[in-house]
Amino acid sequence: MPGPLMTPELVRLEVAPPGDKQAVIGLMADLISATGRAERDGLEAGLLKREESFATGMPGGFAIPHCRTDAVHEAALGFLRLAEPVDFGSADGPADLIIGIAAPAGTDDQHLKLLAQLSRALIRPEFLADLRAAKEPHEVSDLVMGVIEPAPDTAHDDTAQGDAAQGTDAAQASATASGQPVLLAITSCPTGIAHTYMAAESLENAAKDKGVELHVETQGSGGITPFTEEQIAAASALIVAADVNISGRERFAGLPLVEHPVKRAISHGSEMIDEAVAATTDPSTRRVPTSGSAAKNGESSSSSSSSSAANQQSWPRRIQGAVMTGVSYMIPFVAAGGLLMALGFLVAGFDVAFVAQDVATSFSLTSLPDHQTYESATGAVQTERAGLALYLGAVFFTLGDLGMGFLVAALSGYIAFGLAGRPGIAPGFIGGAVSVAVGAGFLGGLITGLLAGLIALWFTTLTPPRWLAGLMPVVIIPLVTTFVVGGLMLLFLGRPLATLMTALQDGLTSMSGSSAILLGVIIGLMMCFDLGGPVNKAAYLFATAGLSQGTEASFQIMAAVMAAGMVPPLAMALSTVVRRKLYSPVERENGTTAWLLGAAFISEGAIPFAAADPLRVIPSTMAGGAVTGALIMAFSVGSQAPHGGVFVVFAISPVWGFLLAILAGTLVAAAAVTVLKELGRRKTAATEAAEVAA
Repeated sequence: MPGPLMTPELVRLEVAPPGDKQAVIGLMADLISATGRAERDGLEAGLLKREESFATGMPGGFAIPHCRTDAVHEAALGFLRLAEPVDFGSADGPADLIIGIAAPAGTDDQHLKLLAQLSRALIRPEFLADLRAAKEPHEVSDLVMGVIEPAPDTAHDDTAQGDAAQGTDAAQASATASGQPVLLAITSCPTGIAHTYMAAESLENAAKDKGVELHVETQGSGGITPFTEEQIAAASALIVAADVNISGRERFAGLPLVEHPVKRAISHGSEMIDEAVAATTDPSTRRVPTSGSAAKNGESSSSSSSSSAANQQSWPRRIQGAVMTGVSYMIPFVAAGGLLMALGFLVAGFDVAFVAQDVATSFSLTSLPDHQTYESATGAVQTERAGLALYLGAVFFTLGDLGMGFLVAALSGYIAFGLAGRPGIAPGFIGGAVSVAVGAGFLGGLITGLLAGLIALWFTTLTPPRWLAGLMPVVIIPLVTTFVVGGLMLLFLGRPLATLMTALQDGLTSMSGSSAILLGVIIGLMMCFDLGGPVNKAAYLFATAGLSQGTEASFQIMAAVMAAGMVPPLAMALSTVVRRKLYSPVERENGTTAWLLGAAFISEGAIPFAAADPLRVIPSTMAGGAVTGALIMAFSVGSQAPHGGVFVVFAISPVWGFLLAILAGTLVAAAAVTVLKELGRRKTAATEAAEVAA
């Protein structure tokens, strides 16, 4: 049976801060891993990655670094009360109470609901005051567990705050009777553990203080308890406090909308309630776009004016986000398809590509093929292998080839989804398929995804008659958008894009000497610039999209991307070994983990180092990545696998060139970052000596 989420062993009081917030997070990882509930380095990496995407400092002087990761074996809550507060990114000031939430990747709903109760309690000033007043670790653990698992006689006070039940007490009933507006709120954050429920608690408390009826739907990791039809029908306005796309937005079509990041609901819940109440009587307020059966009594969204547009994300950022959505959904197709094709080559030889489909569909385990004949540039040739090896290799290759066939369609479909939601998926996928059919490749997929998303998004802003509203999302929008996008591709855009794609492929194929090396340098710089960010992903998309072409140039680009992406974690790991004194104990442990992450082509292994010292780490790793990319091109190294690092060397040729390029880049990056850190240490020491002398 799992133990309590928090025990006295997970509490430390009056802790001297070891440095900045990264160091405090390292201390939290030490605390939780010491109980055997998590693997230390993996937990720290998860906490730091979450912190980089969204600061966890909160109003009230506390911070909640948290993550869900496979490195956690059993859910745990760690608590540090710092002797001096540390900046965790809150606008209200530094934090002295640090509550670390470590959840396994497969955390069940019950655990997540318990963590949600803690998140709600942290909004209450009296609870924070009790945590600061506690004198012994067991007092803190008792306070926390009292909120998470309250005794039966107090359970009602702490748990009767269900998402759908909020706002049903006497005060809210009185507000409804007096004609006050009824508000709905949806809260959601990337991990769905802490901010989601803290935002809900803040909004509920603010609404109760103002006598406003509010119902909250938390779209967190603990599941969703959706609004009832009656609550939606009675609603006067919708509040969305989220940093991710919320589901079911179409339910609220036509309602006045107040939308902000989830953290604003935590710090300014009262103001958001006021904004929502004011929006109910403002004819020019922003409204939820009308779409399909979610249209509410035929209300129109046409009243949204330029003022509402100011509340939305800028179009460049929306388009960038949509493209990144498409890339993230496309990567599993690339990984599965590319690795299966590489396995096919490993088992059956490289000539399996010419006979794979026929062998996979015409033979079986009980009827194995002999050597197969195929036509090559020199005439009829027989496959190198036969029997079980040829058959299994053909099966692997065929599965991978079919998976890679979805690459452009998935890219296009999910770009459209990123812009328009579900109405954009079908037109985007079909547009991507048309792009493949006309030879426009991934460039065409980008265009069709954006077109389908923008057109479908425009349709969602229309106000159809009630009798037509139900057909809009399932029939009208997909049908008309597909016709428009497909027609544009077939009639006007397809051939120019295909010509451009062919020219690009021919240009890459003809690259040799200095031009190919320059391309390798650019790829290396991009892969090491932001370690998994948009620039890194753009280079990876460029490479993986080209794999489906099957040319030597595309294989070389893939090899350059993979090799350069391995350099940052490997270089930092080497630097921590060569000059241990330049790094903290936490960083040295991260360096040990970075060996494996780098070898597996997981660039994010260098993120803890880059976050702590970006001005020295990022330029150094970019220099190493540029060297590696250039050498990959100079040695004509090719990779038919899209991921895996040294674990897919069977799909890389020549292997010696691949390893030598990585070694050279790693040495350059490690030397650069070590020298820069040493210079920085000496400068700091000289400054301190001068201050002492003064």
